[in-house]
Amino acid sequence: MRLFTALDLPGDVIENLSGLLDRLRPTARIQWSVPANLHVTTKFIGNWPDEQFDELKQGLQQIEPRAPIAVRIRNLGFFPNARSPRVFWCGIEAPGLEDLATATDKATSPLGIPSENRPFSPHLTLARIKEPVNLDRLRQTTEALPLLDFGSFEANSFFLYQSQLRPTGSVYTKLAEFPFSQR
Repeated sequence: MRLFTALDLPGDVIENLSGLLDRLRPTARIQWSVPANLHVTTKFIGNWPDEQFDELKQGLQQIEPRAPIAVRIRNLGFFPNARSPRVFWCGIEAPGLEDLATATDKATSPLGIPSENRPFSPHLTLARIKEPVNLDRLRQTTEALPLLDFGSFEANSFFLYQSQLRPTGSVYTKLAEFPFSQR
């Protein structure tokens, strides 16, 4: 199984981002994300043996209880930079989210899952850019947007997802929920 942990987005935020993607999609020939697949990744686990699924779940259940996390979805940008972009993203402001990512890293490390060695950079991947393409229209359209705030919500839990790679795109399936305060 190919796994990761993430926060879900509520329907109104997905609707706002769907409208944004509808507006931006015609401006660039890049690999756009499906709005229903958008999520806030806190830990990429990678391939995990089916027979050790319960062990992973138990490890994640050991993460300390915490207060809900206020999440705000806003701003747009490119990774690693605007000159040689590979990802077009929407930003996330969420005090406490980095602590959750760190706690998830610590909970999974004893299971043999490598710790993340890059700084935590929460974002939503709106599109992937696999080859050089003219992004002038995309940049002009995003600069002309009247508002770069796509909603906010309170996260009360995180989820363990399975990611299945298909020719038509990734399919994500929720396997478990981990409430912040009911452990």
